Amino acid sequence: MNEPLFLGRQPILDRDQNMVAFELLFRSGHTNSAQISDDFTATATVINHAFNEFGIEAALGPYLGFINMSESLLMSDVIELLPKGKIVMEILETVKVNRALIERCKLLKAMGFKLALDDFTDYSPEVDPLLELVETVKVDILAVESSRLAELVNTIKGWKVKLLAEKVDSIEQFDFCKGLGFDLFQGYYFAKPQVITGKRLSHSELTLMKLLGQVMADAEEHEIEETLKENPLLSLNLMRLTNSVACGAKQKATSIKAAITILGRRQLQRWIQILLYSSNAHGDSFPNPLLQLAAMRGKTMELLAAKKRDRELEDNAFMTGIMSLMDTLLGMPIAEILSSISVNEEVKNALVERAGNLGKLLTLVENLERDNLTDIESCLASCTYISLHDVSLAQAQALQWSNSIAQTQA
Repeated sequence: MNEPLFLGRQPILDRDQNMVAFELLFRSGHTNSAQISDDFTATATVINHAFNEFGIEAALGPYLGFINMSESLLMSDVIELLPKGKIVMEILETVKVNRALIERCKLLKAMGFKLALDDFTDYSPEVDPLLELVETVKVDILAVESSRLAELVNTIKGWKVKLLAEKVDSIEQFDFCKGLGFDLFQGYYFAKPQVITGKRLSHSELTLMKLLGQVMADAEEHEIEETLKENPLLSLNLMRLTNSVACGAKQKATSIKAAITILGRRQLQRWIQILLYSSNAHGDSFPNPLLQLAAMRGKTMELLAAKKRDRELEDNAFMTGIMSLMDTLLGMPIAEILSSISVNEEVKNALVERAGNLGKLLTLVENLERDNLTDIESCLASCTYISLHDVSLAQAQALQWSNSIAQTQA
């Protein structure tokens, strides 16, 4: 029997913090043996897992996929089966630059593949031939002293390449790298809460929070309709979501009242939570990276909770996942946000303290995002009703669902 596997994805954003790509990462089913000594096997596993088991669209959606390439894999015919328009091949820092490598890269580029240099930390003239061929150079910002980073950036800027800052874990790092001239950014800095004292919510955010409170308090349908009418842009967005393929409704909504009826309270609550992530302060829609992450968390948690065969736990799991980034989205402490809407104690304890069954599920999905392999194993040990195979299947379905949600916002 094959070893169970799961797929890691790390988001890559542009200077405006729009999602442009993911790096796809190999994950072993047994974290105590997750040391990857065979790059060829590891990357071949990613290729098989992402493009055969998960499916390319489910794994990536509309975005590019960066995949690590060892020297042996770059030289093999296996990679020529990859979709040329979707993949960026990352040449690992361990690959030796020689004539054979350069010729192979020229051939791959002629085939239509995109190339990147991975973990670039120091310049030497021997990499010049590669800098002429690659589209992206990834710089490990933690491996380069801040005083040297500007010099390295200026050197690389001499070639027609995009600079990608890896391991960006705070907004301060993002601002610093952006100021230096980096084009792309990889990391979870965008998901870190920045609480702003005395922050006032925008009109659209206030409307959505009011709506969320009404739905969770089981308010009358006409009250919900009147609140929606306070913000025409949000009403149109709700109808758009109702009529989208992501919703799966068999009949089309031609009015706000019809949208509420078609969705039902359970789905309406979910779409309001999603709309919070897809509407900025001006009420405009855009593919917010937080939307992708929150949707992925909510759906993964819901699918894993389903193993308990408890509908209420499923609903609460989705709510916990989708609301776990509200503090980042709104710039307010999560406890303050929860004080304005009605949530049960289990959801509240999970969001504030990571406590209870829901807290364990939330901790699991957070560790899946951040590649904390030992902690993932610990989480699975405490969630005895979930297997790694369950996690793999839940991820695949959640990837597809979150991508479909993001595409309705594009």
